[in-house]
Amino acid sequence: MILRLQEGINPYYVQTLGLVFFPGAKFGENQPESPDVPILSVDLKREEDGSAVSRAELSYRNKTVCAEERVTPDDNFPIDRVDKIAVGRAVFGAGKQYFGHIPPWGILTGVRPSKVASELLNTGHGILRSRQILRDEYFLNPQKAALAVSVAGTEARLCRKLDRNLCSVYISIPFCPSRCAYCSFVSYTSPRLLSLIPDYLGMLAKDLASMFETIRLLGKRVATVYIGGGTPTTLTADQLRFLLGEITRQVDPATLMEFTLEAGRPDTITREKLAIAKEYGVTRISVNPQTLSDEILESIGRKHTVADFFRAYDLARASGIRDVNVDLIAGLPGDNFGNFSATIDRVIELAPSNLTVHTFCVKRAADILRENSGIYSLVGGDAVKSVSYSQLKTKFACYKPYYMYRQKNTVGNLENVGYSLEGHEGMYNIFMMEELHTIFGIGAGAVTKLVDYRLPKEGRSRIVRLFTPKYPYEYLRDADRIRDGDGNEPSQREKILSFFSSADGNEPS
Repeated sequence: MILRLQEGINPYYVQTLGLVFFPGAKFGENQPESPDVPILSVDLKREEDGSAVSRAELSYRNKTVCAEERVTPDDNFPIDRVDKIAVGRAVFGAGKQYFGHIPPWGILTGVRPSKVASELLNTGHGILRSRQILRDEYFLNPQKAALAVSVAGTEARLCRKLDRNLCSVYISIPFCPSRCAYCSFVSYTSPRLLSLIPDYLGMLAKDLASMFETIRLLGKRVATVYIGGGTPTTLTADQLRFLLGEITRQVDPATLMEFTLEAGRPDTITREKLAIAKEYGVTRISVNPQTLSDEILESIGRKHTVADFFRAYDLARASGIRDVNVDLIAGLPGDNFGNFSATIDRVIELAPSNLTVHTFCVKRAADILRENSGIYSLVGGDAVKSVSYSQLKTKFACYKPYYMYRQKNTVGNLENVGYSLEGHEGMYNIFMMEELHTIFGIGAGAVTKLVDYRLPKEGRSRIVRLFTPKYPYEYLRDADRIRDGDGNEPSQREKILSFFSSADGNEPS
């Protein structure tokens, strides 16, 4: 896709809008012009009264459409946002005119679609008025507007009285027994890379000790610990015991709000591993079938069956671990509404305390694109009905949506939603998504997200991310240098302490 933007227009925002109507599109200045390459031109001007006027022109396959939008600053649109809203509405109008399709999330494109709903509620707009603004001004369909406001309200209720000095810890185990065809996460399955696990755990133990010492120096209290991946239960029982032992050496699980082990793959879950998890204080575990269709499981590269899921789920419930989450994916290749609705019905009959419904999303690193480059869908097909059904079915079963996020190139431009029974919300998910406090990342591919609220302007927070090498062999090679520093670079601890000690808003060196 070719973008021609007036200077000052945010190109990334226009790209995300372009992807709403052209899922999977690629962007680049050197693309040759042809009828099969869409061209999107956008300009913007500011009028004397502060209004922003934007015009978007979309040319594709010998057809050209135009749309113009004027946005005036008011209680709904502050002066610093009118340019973005005008551009968004103009591009949306052009896409709608060309395709005759109205994307369900309107001009909201970010990872956090409930952010605007939170702002509306926080500025005194009630639930009904906030829904109306999202529908009329941001072009959300009524169901998505209600969902965004519901999630925002739940997050506000759960987090209103939390201590700002809390933090969370994410621990990465980037190994899996096999690779799913749709996966783009950093996870490793070959025997050679799996043989790195013992050395990886040894290095991880050093980083755990160092990071928790840094947390103590900062005077922060750990609220949640999340062990993710990959599939952490790829570890053997002895390896899992070692890992959990190193974690509990640093933090008492009894002091945590939540301690999650992302088991995920039913074929890696055993009674012994669950007993070890319970022994070391794990309070939340995931058992993720994605679908209850053996045919689809095989086609997407999952090496377990539906029977394996029910076996693993029964073991998880019998383990005494407080919360069990089940992940499902709507819109998988080959799936349909009948299959997905039957999956939702059967899972809800099990009454897990948490249920997460993802929408199928393929990134460019996923293996499935090599076989099916046309997998992206603008209108979403059965995925739209499937997601809508999941929202209604969970509501009638007394589940409430408590966190939500979106990704680029999801089928039908849809969302991922976490549902829970009352009092069983996954708090780490909220902390991670809403950037309410610092999350310290440990291990290959983990990201430390530093959050500091001590800014001089209107209580805003500043956020800085520190990245760990993606690949296990790079992590093993570089972890000592990153942790301890060298002559050319300060240690990770020095960077973190510098961030929290600086009062001027500068990033750590």
